[in-house]
Amino acid sequence: MEQFLATETLIIELLLIVSLVALAVRRLRIPYTVALVVVGLLITFQQPIGIDLTPELILSIFIPPLVFEAAFHLEFKSLRANWIPIVALAVPGVLVTTFVVGGIVSWGVGISLSSALVFGALIAATDPVAVVSLFKALGAPKRLTTLVESESLFNDGTAIVVFKLLVALALSIAVIDTAEAAPPFDVLTAVVDFVRVAAGGLLIGVGLGWVIAQVIARVDDYLIETMLTTVLAFGSYLVAERFHVSGVLAVVAAGIITGNIGLKGMSPTTRIVLFNFWEFLAFVANSLVFLLIGLDVNLREIGSNIVPIGFALLGVLLSRALVVYGLTALTNLVSKEKVPFAYRHVLFWGGLRGAISLALALSLPVALADRDLLRTMTFGVVLFTLLAQGTTMQFLMKRLGLGVAPELELEYERRHGRLIAAQAALNRIEEMYRANLFSLTIWQQHEPELQKQVDEALAAQNELLKEHPELQHEEREDALREGLNAQRSALATMLSSGLISDTVYEELVTEVDHAIEKISREAKPGTLGTAINS
Repeated sequence: MEQFLATETLIIELLLIVSLVALAVRRLRIPYTVALVVVGLLITFQQPIGIDLTPELILSIFIPPLVFEAAFHLEFKSLRANWIPIVALAVPGVLVTTFVVGGIVSWGVGISLSSALVFGALIAATDPVAVVSLFKALGAPKRLTTLVESESLFNDGTAIVVFKLLVALALSIAVIDTAEAAPPFDVLTAVVDFVRVAAGGLLIGVGLGWVIAQVIARVDDYLIETMLTTVLAFGSYLVAERFHVSGVLAVVAAGIITGNIGLKGMSPTTRIVLFNFWEFLAFVANSLVFLLIGLDVNLREIGSNIVPIGFALLGVLLSRALVVYGLTALTNLVSKEKVPFAYRHVLFWGGLRGAISLALALSLPVALADRDLLRTMTFGVVLFTLLAQGTTMQFLMKRLGLGVAPELELEYERRHGRLIAAQAALNRIEEMYRANLFSLTIWQQHEPELQKQVDEALAAQNELLKEHPELQHEEREDALREGLNAQRSALATMLSSGLISDTVYEELVTEVDHAIEKISREAKPGTLGTAINS
C-alpha cells in the first residue's frame, strides 16, 4: 500500500510540475517540451530521482496516445496528395540515415559497424512534437504540418523495424565472432522480415480501425465512442506486438482509419468531446515523456563522452540533409505536389529526436557491444535537437515567412478585442449602477469616458473593414460564434436550473455544436495564409 501511495504521489508531483512549466512557457515563448527537459535536468542536478524509465513503459503506455492522436487528425486527402514525399522520407530516408550515421559513428568513434548501425537505426526515428506544437501556435501551412507529422508517424514504425533487425544481426555477429567464424547474413531474409513486420502492423491497424469505425457509426453516445477509441489506440499496439509485428505502425493505421471513416458516423458533439479528450491525453503523455527524459539523463556521462556525441551529431545532421534535400529533389521530379525549398529547410531543422529514440536506446540488450556508449550518444543527440533546434525553429520559420499570421488579420483582432473589452467594461459598470452598487455620481463620472472608448474602438474597427472589405468574413464569423456560444451557455444554465432534461439538453447542444462546426468548416483563410499554402 505504501508503495502504491508513493507512486501516486510521484505522478501527482510530476503532473504539477508539467502544469507549472506549461504556464511559465506561455510567457517565455519556447516549446514547452524543451522546457520540461530542462526542468528535469535541473531537478536531477539538485537531487537525483530514481525513476525506472523502462522501454516497455514508454512504448506501451506513452507512445500509443501520442501516435494515435496525431494519426487521428491526418486526412486521406492530404496523405494521398503527399504520399510520394512521405513514403520517400519514411522508408528510404530511414535506411539512408541508418547507414550514413552508422558509417560516420563507426569511423569517428571506433566502434564496430554492427553496433554503429544499431545506433543509426534508433536515432533515425524523428519526434517533432515540439515543432508541431509550434506550428499550431504560429498557424503554419497545413501541408507543411502534414509532411512533418506524416513522416514522423511512418518513420517511427520503419525505424523500429530496422532497429530490431539490426540488433539481432549485431548479437549474432558477436556470438559468431567469439567462435572466430564468418558472420552469415541473408539479405533476402532481412528484407522479407522487414516487409512482414511493417505490413503486418499496418494490416492489423487497418482491420481493427475499420471494425471500431463500424461500431462507432452505429452508436450515438460520446462516452462509449471515446472509450472505444481508447481501447483501439492501446489495443492495436498490444495485438500487433503479440503477433511480433510493428505495434507503432498498427496504431498509426488504426488512427488514420478511425479518423477518416469513424468521424463520418459521429455527431458534432462527439467529435468535440473526442478531439478534446485526445488532445488532453496526448498533452499529458507527451509532457511526462519529456520530463522523464530530463530526469533520466546523466549529465556527467554526456560530458565525458562529448567527442563520440559530436560524431553522432555530425552523422545525424549530415544524413538529415541528404534525406531531406536529396530525396525531396527526386520526388519533385515525379510528384505533382512539389516540396518548396522553404518547406525543406523546416523539414531539415525540424527533424528532432525524442521519445522513440530514447525508448529504443533503453531497450538495448546487455550483450550488445558498446551498449552504454550508444545510450549516452542517444541522450546527447536528443538534448541537442531539443535544446538547439527546438528553440530556434520559431526564428527559422519567421525568416522563411512561414506560419506568420497575416498582419491585416492581426490588426483586426486588436481592434475587435479593444471594442469587446471597452463594451464589457461599460456593460459591467452600468449593471452595477442599476443594481445600486454604484451611486448616480459615479455612473455620471465614468459612463461618458467608457462610452467614448467604445465609440472610438467601434469607429476604428469600421474604418479597417471599410478599407479592407475582405476582412468582413472575420466579423461575420465572430458574430456567429458569439451568438452560438451564448446559446450553449444559456442551455447549460437551463439544464442546471432544471428547466430542461438531460435528453433535451443533449439534443439542443448537438444542434448548436453542429452549427459551430459548420462555421469552422466554411471559414475562409486569410490572404497571406492562402498565398503560403499555394
